[in-house]
Amino acid sequence: MKPESNSISGGCLCGEVKFTFTLPIKWCANCHCTRCQRSHGAGFVTWVGINENQFSLEKGNGVLTWASSSKKSKYGFCSKCGSSILFKSTNWGAEIHITLANLHSSLGIKPQTHAYFDTHVDWLNFDDGLKRIDDPNKKVKN
Repeated sequence: MKPESNSISGGCLCGEVKFTFTLPIKWCANCHCTRCQRSHGAGFVTWVGINENQFSLEKGNGVLTWASSSKKSKYGFCSKCGSSILFKSTNWGAEIHITLANLHSSLGIKPQTHAYFDTHVDWLNFDDGLKRIDDPNKKVKN
């Protein structure tokens, strides 16, 4: 099912943070990196990537909080309910990443890949046929 509008809305659990963005998205992927696992308390997080200039914070300017997860990246979350919503990194320039589960309507898309699959949890099975990409910064062992 395709979205009915070119503008997509989303927000946090308590409703104190609300945002919109315009289509198109750049990509959709399941991220298995340990930072995503730990910041969300989940086996993986599904992200949608867009250009930052497509994003607008509609509500929650004083509530949306950014926490650094490394020297290059940070997560945006609601300081009232704790919902982790956004991600930014200098590795992806002017992109902003949004959690797919925090959108208010369907984009009509599914994840295209499993990113950082080399650090996936061993308690989930992934027999979905999606491409699997490992961390490009890890050295390959022979």
